[in-house]
Amino acid sequence: MELIDCHAHLTDAAFLPEQAAIIEAARDAGVKKIVCAGYDLSSSQNALELAKNQQGIFSAAGIHPENLADFEDVLENVAKGVEKEQKCEKNAPKFSCGDEIFDEDFCQNARNALEKDFCKIEKIAGEAKVVAIGEIGLDYHFLEFLDKKKVEKIGEKMTENEKENIKNLQKWAFLAQIELANKLHKPIVVHSRDAMGDTLQILKNHPLPKNSLLHCYSGSLESAKELMTMGFSFSFGGVVTFKNAKTVQEVVKNLPIERILLETDCPYMSPEPFRGQRNEPKNVVYVADQIARLKGLPIEDVCRITTQNAEKLFGI
Repeated sequence: MELIDCHAHLTDAAFLPEQAAIIEAARDAGVKKIVCAGYDLSSSQNALELAKNQQGIFSAAGIHPENLADFEDVLENVAKGVEKEQKCEKNAPKFSCGDEIFDEDFCQNARNALEKDFCKIEKIAGEAKVVAIGEIGLDYHFLEFLDKKKVEKIGEKMTENEKENIKNLQKWAFLAQIELANKLHKPIVVHSRDAMGDTLQILKNHPLPKNSLLHCYSGSLESAKELMTMGFSFSFGGVVTFKNAKTVQEVVKNLPIERILLETDCPYMSPEPFRGQRNEPKNVVYVADQIARLKGLPIEDVCRITTQNAEKLFGI
């Protein structure tokens, strides 16, 4: 059996210095090709360098919605400034949520920096071994994380205006990278978490590459049906093996196998029986086995068809 892991993060620090051994273990397990996804400028460049030096490795270049700015560094710096003021001035006022951190100026500065980064992403993505723009998209779950971080660092929750500003920044970056994919005639790899409504709205109302991918798909069957009319396929990883992943499993049962790809999203999302451990591309076989069970197909057919699907979508 031959498999393709269509979404991995082989340049993640969790794999160093074992990267070569992990790739070899994947090959021994029948994983003949891997698409290494970028999530910011440096990871996109590193993924390309790995792809150039390793047979059967390809890359995707893009900026993930969590990495559009140094959000945590900004909070850290503000927290240090507040602490310094309070030490110098006994009755210094506590930071007020009226003084928003993620305001329009913050977002404009982020956009200015991103425009420069997108020019560099375009140069990276022009290379033959870069087979997609991604991962890109919307992640509104990240707002919950930032909210907790702001409380932790400053003692104030994010305002609704701050949340809206970050959502708008994510939408702007998503669209900019879709336009880049259209320019380069490459598919997009979409990340969507707690944001399917806005994701669909953007995808329905803007020109798209002919065939693209929703990675680690967690949406509904109804949304999947809409996305299929736009030419999308769907990749599934370790989550599909979880006992409580009933929605994902139901979607897999009802999707045509011709629209399904396999992924690990390693080093994250290890399948059962390795849940909670570092994930690796070799574990994609457990995803294939679960999808075979859910669809009532021989695992050999699942491996063969999903491999063909990935080769067609990415042109590999």
